[in-house]
Amino acid sequence: MELKPVDSTTPKDERSLLKSSSSASSSSNQLELDTKYAPYARTDVYGPMGRGPVPFSEKFLLGLAAVTLLPVRFISGLVILVLYFLICRLCTLFSNHQQKEDLVHLTAWRRHAVVQAGRFCARAMLFVFGFYWIVVEDRSNNEHVERPGAIVSNHVSYVDILYHMSSSFPSFVAKASVAKLPLVGLISKCLGCIYVQRESKTSDSKGVSGAVIERVQEAHQNKNCPMMLLFPEGTTTNGEYLLPFKSGAFLAKAPVVPIILRYPYKRFSPAWDSMSGMRHLFLLLCQFVNHIEVIKLPVYYPSEEEKEDPRLYANNVRKLMATEGNLILSEIGLSEKRVYHAALNGNSNSPPRDLQKKED
Repeated sequence: MELKPVDSTTPKDERSLLKSSSSASSSSNQLELDTKYAPYARTDVYGPMGRGPVPFSEKFLLGLAAVTLLPVRFISGLVILVLYFLICRLCTLFSNHQQKEDLVHLTAWRRHAVVQAGRFCARAMLFVFGFYWIVVEDRSNNEHVERPGAIVSNHVSYVDILYHMSSSFPSFVAKASVAKLPLVGLISKCLGCIYVQRESKTSDSKGVSGAVIERVQEAHQNKNCPMMLLFPEGTTTNGEYLLPFKSGAFLAKAPVVPIILRYPYKRFSPAWDSMSGMRHLFLLLCQFVNHIEVIKLPVYYPSEEEKEDPRLYANNVRKLMATEGNLILSEIGLSEKRVYHAALNGNSNSPPRDLQKKED
């Protein structure tokens, strides 16, 4: 009986085909997800969640920056943070407001020192992060019939807050737990943050809308009160889209200043989406140069009809910002973002814990 040699290549070829088919299917699924949830899709070198395959050249640059640039930037950033904390501590010593959660009403030299030092330190922090130049296109006419009560901005990254601090030093909404953080807690109080106890349902806890309306109206009427910084989208995007605006930011019926932020990139996108804060900060600090572009629009004065209909007011400001900033209007929101994040992690039921915390 003649023995035939066993063809050992067949199983290998089958495995290769299966692997290729599986890879193609995975790529197809990812493309489908990115298309469906386009406002949250990352299209930079590092891909979804910052964990995509990267070329050797990118790995080399990342490794080089991690051992040279990262330590310098981290230490410099920490020094700036501590320095500003000490300035805030000095300015609030023996102040009548030091027992309050809100130190926005500091007066005379105290407030002046907090604001000027804050703007300088915020710009210095941006420089440390690699934002050496900020391109600002000012389309406003600088003629204010009425003082605006709030700044309305698209939301792309935590870097947004640093830019706005360096530019106008506004107040913004933060979780109540932020007030208790080391260093950052006192700084947030000097910023005049509105603290929201999201877990509390008791009647003595101010709702977000009520607190925001009061502060926006106060800023509108009092030039010594900082404007509110509002991100009406309610979450971050990849910077190419504009999500539906929540009407709560427009209930105060006060004029607003629309500002559009963009982050041009070649390797890593500063947009904070689909990855944890630590991974994003690491990659941001390891990028040699980061870019930011700002478009400042004229103060938007609501009509009587818009004052009576906050949703109309919000939609009209949104359309204006999309047109002026060349942004794509999208009708999906935070719930779809959570579904997208869950899908990226292979979990169709709930988003990963670190991303869930980020969204809060």
